[in-house]
Amino acid sequence: MSIGLANAAEMPALSPELDAVRAIVEKYKDPILAVHDGYHSTVACIASAKGSGAMGVHFINGQLIGQEPDPMRPVGLMYEPVGGKLELVGVEWLRPAPPDSERPQLFGQDFHGPMDGHEPVMPAKVRHYDLHAWIFKANPAGVFENWNADVTCDAESGYPILM
Repeated sequence: MSIGLANAAEMPALSPELDAVRAIVEKYKDPILAVHDGYHSTVACIASAKGSGAMGVHFINGQLIGQEPDPMRPVGLMYEPVGGKLELVGVEWLRPAPPDSERPQLFGQDFHGPMDGHEPVMPAKVRHYDLHAWIFKANPAGVFENWNADVTCDAESGYPILM
């Protein structure tokens, strides 16, 4: 499976490392394959209450949480609901943030955080660091920014949650 020409034309050039991640997770354009490999949907579509865009629907692999971040094994997959289907738009690495923990890095980027969990899909007491990478849909704010103004969560997507 490859990225369609329209998507490829919209994508900025990625580093060789991010190209490798994209090649590894491309099979998860089919969310059923993601579930078979241990990724489970949070159901909610996460949108910014400040109008910064959205993150989409997260599928999280709980077995990868707490481990040292592996660049080739993202903890989360981010999907945008489009026309009754989920389209893979990005990936996320997440690590718990116990007191006095150091901010992790991948690809020369500091993780965002520490931050509280995102209610109602993650309890607030779950302090963590995270790093998003928009490797299937370009983000006008940058590849590693949390919110993507070109991703939407409409009312038909199921469970839009504003944060």
